[in-house]
Amino acid sequence: MATIHRDGDLELLDGRVAVVGFGSQGHAHALNLHDSGVDVVVGLRDGSGSRAAAEEAGLEVASIADAVRGAQLVALLVPDHVQQEVWESEVAPNLTEGTAVLFAHGLNVHFGRIAPPEGHDVIMVAPKAPGHRVRELYVSGAGTPGLVAIHQDASGRALQLALAYGVGIGCGRVGLLETTFAEETESDLFGEQAVLCGGVPALVQAGFDTLVEAGYQPEIAYYECLNELKLIVDLLYEGGYEYMRYSISDVAEYGDLAVGPRIVDDAVKARMRDVLAEIRSGEFSRTLFADDAAGRPRFAQLREDGAKRAQEIERVGKELRELAGIEGLLGAEATGAHGVG
Repeated sequence: MATIHRDGDLELLDGRVAVVGFGSQGHAHALNLHDSGVDVVVGLRDGSGSRAAAEEAGLEVASIADAVRGAQLVALLVPDHVQQEVWESEVAPNLTEGTAVLFAHGLNVHFGRIAPPEGHDVIMVAPKAPGHRVRELYVSGAGTPGLVAIHQDASGRALQLALAYGVGIGCGRVGLLETTFAEETESDLFGEQAVLCGGVPALVQAGFDTLVEAGYQPEIAYYECLNELKLIVDLLYEGGYEYMRYSISDVAEYGDLAVGPRIVDDAVKARMRDVLAEIRSGEFSRTLFADDAAGRPRFAQLREDGAKRAQEIERVGKELRELAGIEGLLGAEATGAHGVG
């Protein structure tokens, strides 16, 4: 049974917390901590486009170096692909003895790109939601579940410090599940690639293409393969498989049970195991960061290929969403996940 914490002593955060970055997660952590009574400073690079937003929110803003110096805890919340450079150039040289270092994802630590020296607690608090949702739920009086992990316990109270931080950003209201940097990193990458951001969109695209190629109207294909997906996911989220199957028709349930295993069969699971093996061995991260170092040529090509594949479903979807008065989130909070802050 997993160990889940709902309590933490916020008074352990009795020094200054430096939140480095003000993107998707950074803005939520900084604002939630500030509203919880924690002394917060946001560390940003010179010329950062996020400075005005952070100052308008009532937060103190400083250079990354100045924010890090003397902080009790430094939360490194810039995007994964720039963390190593920010760590080496601006965080590590300015760390005060005994300062704790916190991450919201274990990728760079687990695969050795960042190795904080001995004498520092190295912890993780990872909300299981996008930053705008972490902030939204905190403000409403609720919270998001989170993960908590300890990579290095120099003080002997690293877990207690992490739990205090988790309470400060609102995750303690729901629960903080204990894990490790390795488990969080590998399971998170796998979930993104095989299911959430890779598998599900690919399945939707394949279903849409199959119907359209067979002569069905693209609008019908969109409704059947994408629009109704949210309804099913909501049922699964609310009550699991049993509740979802209780809520749909007998015809739909029969098709679910009879045909689902034909679509996602043992061959698909075998490819999933291959993907997981690539993640665990470090092959995926090496490929990812090598491409980033080269200026992202493969990433650019993948984006172009993905846009071409989705051209028709995107066209139809845009028209139908406009018809329904539905607008996508393409503002600062959505794009903030990709900005250095």
